[in-house]
Amino acid sequence: MTMLRRQSLAILNRALVCLWGCSALPPARPARPYELRVGDAALQVHFEPGRLAVGEAAVLDWIHTAAQAVSSYLGRFPVRAAHIYLRIEDGEGVSGGTTYRSQPPQVHIALGEQSTSAQLQADWVMPHELFHLGFPSLASCHHWMEEGLATYAEPLGRARIHALSAEQVWGDLVRDMPQGLPGRGDQGLDCTFGWGRTYWGGAMFWLVADVQTRLRSDNRKGIEHALRAIVAEGGTLEELWPIDRVLAVGDRAIGGDVLRRLYDDMKNKPAPVDLQALWQRLGVVSRDGRISFDERAPLSAVRRA
Repeated sequence: MTMLRRQSLAILNRALVCLWGCSALPPARPARPYELRVGDAALQVHFEPGRLAVGEAAVLDWIHTAAQAVSSYLGRFPVRAAHIYLRIEDGEGVSGGTTYRSQPPQVHIALGEQSTSAQLQADWVMPHELFHLGFPSLASCHHWMEEGLATYAEPLGRARIHALSAEQVWGDLVRDMPQGLPGRGDQGLDCTFGWGRTYWGGAMFWLVADVQTRLRSDNRKGIEHALRAIVAEGGTLEELWPIDRVLAVGDRAIGGDVLRRLYDDMKNKPAPVDLQALWQRLGVVSRDGRISFDERAPLSAVRRA
């Protein structure tokens, strides 16, 4: 895990990863396109002027790995085509990114010219942005659901292709999820627009939904099944959906009304989650900055799934 994620600056960067509005695109810039194939999808990668110490081949491999993480979680890459623009700047590492709803969608990433292969391999920004492609655009009051999904699913997708360890995934969730808890004056996720509630409050919604779904299905289904059904019905970033359609399609795929009930509970009131109790039930043990697992915990099988 890179320092980008370990330092507090990473917390602020999450709030900049996808801007509040996706209506206006930045002006086009000269670029040299490469094509990456991910299943049936074609990703056009544009390197803007600059010299990368790591080399373009390593960058293309980084993008392809992020796309594989998305495909692993969603069952396939969610869109047929997308353009990825890499702005080369001073410094090192990935300093931010934005995804734009267009035809086809565009992903813009700021990459330091002194970036190393290790920094690319540990990066979360590229998979976060690519996960946005696999969920419909919603009204602005539901922005937390879009950002929360990308925040929650990104490490799970990377873990499924063995790009992250289980200890890293749960360690980051234990460390960062409390930022999504409601504070004084909170009026629910649809009405509270701070970055912590948007990103980590949204991620908390999806975590709780995932746990509840697995409990109700005897661990046969998780939220990835809801998301795959949404994508199968055309619910990608290219489309604007009402929230009721998202919840209905997702719940139909996983059975029951987990998403509907949880949304109704959290949309317009604080609805805090007892995270410490949840970690204990899942068997996630954090001690002195280290993560271990208690396989005797009642929900240890859910955690592993």
